[in-house]
Amino acid sequence: MDRKYVLDRTADFTRPSVARMYNYYLGGHDNYPVDREACGALLQRVPARDLAFAQQSFHRRVVRSLVKDHGIRQILDIGCGFPTGQDTHHIAQDIAGGTRVVYVDRDPMVVNHGRALLEGDGRTAVVQADLRDTTSLFGEPRLSRLIDLSRPVGVLLVSVLHCVPDSGDPEGSVRRILDRLPHGSYVAISHLASDDADAAQNVSRFMRDAADWGSVRTPSQVSRFFDGLEILAPGLGDVALWDAASSPRKAHSRGLFEFGGVGRLP
Repeated sequence: MDRKYVLDRTADFTRPSVARMYNYYLGGHDNYPVDREACGALLQRVPARDLAFAQQSFHRRVVRSLVKDHGIRQILDIGCGFPTGQDTHHIAQDIAGGTRVVYVDRDPMVVNHGRALLEGDGRTAVVQADLRDTTSLFGEPRLSRLIDLSRPVGVLLVSVLHCVPDSGDPEGSVRRILDRLPHGSYVAISHLASDDADAAQNVSRFMRDAADWGSVRTPSQVSRFFDGLEILAPGLGDVALWDAASSPRKAHSRGLFEFGGVGRLP
């Protein structure tokens, strides 16, 4: 059953923010000492900067593929993070100008920055919502104004589901999102994963203690998010290798990597 989740309307600068940490790794300036300290500690455990760039590259390649190769003209970018200057709507609308994009994040600082920098063209909106609360998410006026759920949608869940703990039922959340989508929609997922139990436990503990994240999961656990979907080539795996012909870069994982791919709702 879908549940209501209380959203913070003001930013907390006393604890690291996942969005601000990603912003730091990607070379942004929307972060604070508490975030940079956590980033340094995480880098002792995992090549987080390499992983952040790998998921960003995957994200951008997926958007190009969905719009150019599969004719998607509306995209829901969930867990979007801070604007980077080459965001989903920039890429999509450069290929097909009429593409509509709705960004979603639960972090109020991300939402405020996004609305200031990204909205204004009538084809782009930023929504504050929790992906676990699909009723509130799909009931947002900004979303319903731009996204026509009778037509295929491209949904991006890039590097966000590992921020949801098991108690938050990430698998059920994905199912509820899929239930809202029409046939022919696409879902892209990347997730911090490992087959090394010690490495996964070490990083998961840090995620919970430092920034109230979720956990690292195994590739087989992440694969379950794709149940019922037709998997696009090149299949599921290290997203640094997705569409490897155009981007052969691979992160040095130390036992962890971003696992995922793209599926189509048949």
